[in-house]
Amino acid sequence: MIKASIGVAAVGLAVLAASLSGWGSFPLILPVITLATAGLLYVARGIPKFLRVFIAMLAGAHVVVVGLLVAAAAGLVPAGYEGYVPPVSTPIGASAFALLIYALSFVPVIRTIMAIADRYFEAGAESMIRVPGVGLVRATEGGIGTMFLAVLIGINLFQVALNVRLNFFSRDLFNSFQDRNAEAFWYQLLWVFVPLATVHVIVALTEVYLGYVLRIRWRSYLNEVFVGEWLGGSTHYRMQLSHAEADNPDQRIAEDLRKYVETTYSLSISLLTQSATLVSFVAILWSISQGFTFPGTDYVVPGLLVWFVIAYAVLGTWLTHVIGRPLIRLNFQQERYEADYRFSLARLREYAEQIALLEGEPAEKERLGGRFAQIIRNYMAIVSRYLKLQTFTLSYFQANVVVPYLITAPYFFAGKITLGQMQQTVGAFSRVESALTFFISAYTTLADYKAVIDRLTTFEGAIAEVQAGARAEERLRLKEGEDAALRLHNLMVALPNGRELVRARELVFRPGESVLLTGPSGSGKSTLFRAISGIWPFGHGEIVAPQGATMMLLPQRPYIPIGTLRGAVTYPAVTGTYRDEEIVEALKAVRLPHLADQLDVEDNWTQRLSGGEQQRLAIARALLARPDWLLLDEATAALDEPTEEAIYRMLRERLPKTTVISIGHRSTLAAFHDRRIDMRPTASGDQFSPTDMRAPAAAQ
Repeated sequence: MIKASIGVAAVGLAVLAASLSGWGSFPLILPVITLATAGLLYVARGIPKFLRVFIAMLAGAHVVVVGLLVAAAAGLVPAGYEGYVPPVSTPIGASAFALLIYALSFVPVIRTIMAIADRYFEAGAESMIRVPGVGLVRATEGGIGTMFLAVLIGINLFQVALNVRLNFFSRDLFNSFQDRNAEAFWYQLLWVFVPLATVHVIVALTEVYLGYVLRIRWRSYLNEVFVGEWLGGSTHYRMQLSHAEADNPDQRIAEDLRKYVETTYSLSISLLTQSATLVSFVAILWSISQGFTFPGTDYVVPGLLVWFVIAYAVLGTWLTHVIGRPLIRLNFQQERYEADYRFSLARLREYAEQIALLEGEPAEKERLGGRFAQIIRNYMAIVSRYLKLQTFTLSYFQANVVVPYLITAPYFFAGKITLGQMQQTVGAFSRVESALTFFISAYTTLADYKAVIDRLTTFEGAIAEVQAGARAEERLRLKEGEDAALRLHNLMVALPNGRELVRARELVFRPGESVLLTGPSGSGKSTLFRAISGIWPFGHGEIVAPQGATMMLLPQRPYIPIGTLRGAVTYPAVTGTYRDEEIVEALKAVRLPHLADQLDVEDNWTQRLSGGEQQRLAIARALLARPDWLLLDEATAALDEPTEEAIYRMLRERLPKTTVISIGHRSTLAAFHDRRIDMRPTASGDQFSPTDMRAPAAAQ
């Protein structure tokens, strides 16, 4: 931005020198505005990068137009092409819009929106892109996105310039009709319209393609970032525990991110285009109506048509906002209700067997009906408000067809403008009015966009809250020890509401032994396991694990992803970690030989396998991973006793160096373990302490 600022300043000084020397016929304000634009580029270094790109491109457009004006003043524009030189108001308007963007960068809601955008445009991750005629180019992903955005901004500014030229074509075409000049008509049609239309189509198609590429790269990067933060450090699990305010994270990542990227791009580019259109066509309206008198009087109002269109658009915009404002809240609620309903349907499918066994279909139907009723009520509220908004906006836009004719017809009949000028005025009026009423036409989009931003920011806030909580000073501390034992030191494990559940002053698990952890339900056995695994954040004290040791926890109900059986057995390892022979051997070892020939079969294995088969599949994962420490949280509770015994014997044989710690209630489990620890109530009775049954005093 500093180099660009210096370049623009040099142009401004050159134009100023030319103006003061009398070399050019352009006004003094032009070099002054150019120097001001250079200063704006310099001070804009600290605003969000997304907005900096817009300001830089507008400054570039300012310089290009100034160059055209200087060339025209020097007589360097070929004859017949003078109509392509924009008025002096164009570079001034570009700089004014750049200043507006700079001012908007300090608005809190804009900063919130840009903070999400800049996570992509500031990305330093290395990436590659294939450039036609050049080949593969290596750059940062943020740099590639910035390049795409800059090119798209340039294309849209060029399209505005084409529209301005087409407006003058309309004037000249209709003047040829009025003058009955066939030669002028064919010239305008063949040598003006056809080339302009051809270029317009090529540029529009280029914009469509580049826009799609930018949006998918932008969304892909943000998707990776949000998924990474949500899954990193077990944040997704801790968010559920802490009840952080971020319902339906699946919708926020999949749907809201898509809407954010699509709408941010379309709104920002549309706003740029409409602003450039406004500046360009206001100049045309002003020049045509600078001598018009107020209707019914002899009072001359410079630029009368400009004031008419501004008043008309401001009134329509204000009424649109008043009518449509409740849509913001209603759209936010609708997305939440829809997501809740989808989640309920997914849960029903997940627990289909349990629901069928309990004959819970009537209860589920009632629950689903209640959630869907919320959707209907809110949807009808949206429809009611939308109808009111559409009644006004449709009437408003229908009136747009005749309003410019009503305004310009008296001046045409009075002979103050030609038919071509009238048609040019109508076209310019429509363009200006459309730019000024951008807010009206985009209101429902803006209402939905605000709801999307709110959902993404609350999601980010919930992630940050959980991550900050995990870094709090008084938390469970996991660190690596100097010996091979697993030690709990002055450990207190609490529930999310703060109630203390487990206290362990000193407890040691020695390598190579097998330990059975018992106790009544609700005594904190599973919670203690999760604390040892490092995913439970509530409490304080130290958990010292052996340096470099690997740990695996198998819960009573294992997670089995939808996909191939190979992926289900090897989870969480990535594809290719284990050979098929190893996977088959593990399946046979856990008594699932009938699945050995189905490794490539894709299915919802949670629904296909029984509870006991699911638990044995999870044991197969442990055989493949060969962890140093294996925590079994009732991981064999669904097995019959003979099979359970066989599984424990197999684990001891195949994983002789693995320390096994089990939670269980069956008395038969004691025979498979060297040591037993029981969760006993403390003296106060509201906490539990792990007590070594062979050495009770050691655990107090």
